[in-house]
Amino acid sequence: MSALKFRLPPNDGPVLSVVDMHTGGEPLRIVLSGAPVPSGSTLLEKRRWVRENMDWVRRVLMLEPRGHQDMYGALLVPSEEAEAQLGVLFMHNAGYSTMCGHAVIALGRFALDYGLVDPQGPETQVNMHCPCGLVQAYVSYSGGRSGRVRFHSVPAFTLCTDVTVDVPSYGTVVVDIAYGGAFYAFVSAERFGLDVCSSKTRDLVDAAAAVSDAVKAQVKIRHPDSEDLAFLYGTIITDGKDVYSDEPTANICVFADSQVDRSPTGSGVTARIALQYHKGFIQLEQTRTFKSGATGSFFTGKAIKETVCGDHRAVIVEVSGQAHYTGAASFTLESDDPLKDGFLLK
Repeated sequence: MSALKFRLPPNDGPVLSVVDMHTGGEPLRIVLSGAPVPSGSTLLEKRRWVRENMDWVRRVLMLEPRGHQDMYGALLVPSEEAEAQLGVLFMHNAGYSTMCGHAVIALGRFALDYGLVDPQGPETQVNMHCPCGLVQAYVSYSGGRSGRVRFHSVPAFTLCTDVTVDVPSYGTVVVDIAYGGAFYAFVSAERFGLDVCSSKTRDLVDAAAAVSDAVKAQVKIRHPDSEDLAFLYGTIITDGKDVYSDEPTANICVFADSQVDRSPTGSGVTARIALQYHKGFIQLEQTRTFKSGATGSFFTGKAIKETVCGDHRAVIVEVSGQAHYTGAASFTLESDDPLKDGFLLK
């Protein structure tokens, strides 16, 4: 039988073309075409405009039947930053995040491979304007192929330590809160009698989601630069091994609407290093390996220099990882499809 020729069927709705990648198992769906250009003079204004006026793009691409509970996406947009080579908005099952390290790693490769940035030598710098600020990615390039990516974070800092929150079904829980482009609460799995690498994912998700809900209700989150950044993104449950070691330390991140990061979480690694540095557990230029409790994939990270963010002592963190391509697709919407706008089963 002859090979079938691919073509899109007749359609009366928009067509969204995407490239799919993953970093350490965590998906990234990059919008190539079909989405409107957002309005706004700044990236944060564009983020608000997208949320209020074109959330259908997120729903169509992230939710079922085209996506799933844990899909993640990137929408490339114009940036007002002179240094930026691309601007990006991040999407997930519940809305729009301010930073995403696994996406930055994937977009570093994408920027070179799709001609957004010309390769320069063995490592090419790609400046990305994320909602949290300007992030510098460094993409290895050899033999005509992009490879591993490292990036330098926005200033990362510890907001507070040893904060007590009352968590329904779990009692009193003590957490730390740190920022790595997004705010996370940190707590050891031992507090719940769990293990980040061997316990059931459902049990870890339930505990982390309960902590997030409690922190959001009981702790005021503030960011020195913008109220748009001042919210808890999720909870990271760790193996408790925060003191510097050559051995990997594991964690699992639960963010947005109980979404589970399959990677070690780039912004989470950034925040976790900032927290470890704040507590004196790690020094500048000490590289740690972080393991995903979900997939066993690895990132490395280190604090490279001190800085400030408002009144907070902060550090710039370098995170390194590897992304891979998984495919490309064109998604259609038919006007008579009652489920065209997407849905989620939990």
